[in-house]
Amino acid sequence: MSPKTEAVPAATAAEPDTPAVAAGTNPNYVQLDEPIQRGEQTIKGVTLRKPRAGELRGVQLAQLMMMDVAALQTVLPRISTPTLTAHDVGNLDPADLMELALKVQGFFMTKAERESLPA
Repeated sequence: MSPKTEAVPAATAAEPDTPAVAAGTNPNYVQLDEPIQRGEQTIKGVTLRKPRAGELRGVQLAQLMMMDVAALQTVLPRISTPTLTAHDVGNLDPADLMELALKVQGFFMTKAERESLPA
């Protein structure tokens, strides 16, 4: 694919904490209160994508719905951009972990449930 026909803009894929994404154009983007420092890389935000059934293997769905940290440490690395490690998830600020957990919970809502939520 040429750069003009990419399905995902390069800024979104390479730099998920760009102002356009952080401003709310992607509802699955979470700006971290406490950025993650990995060597010289600073992760200021994370974009989650809806997991497929295979990415949920080894985890009880009820544990994810109850925001179990061990379940989140298993699933978040599989669905995050940039990819978080289980260690990263374990070191998240509690407010950031809660925000990511709420996004994961939202993936389990039906279309009708999402549409019934107030705007």
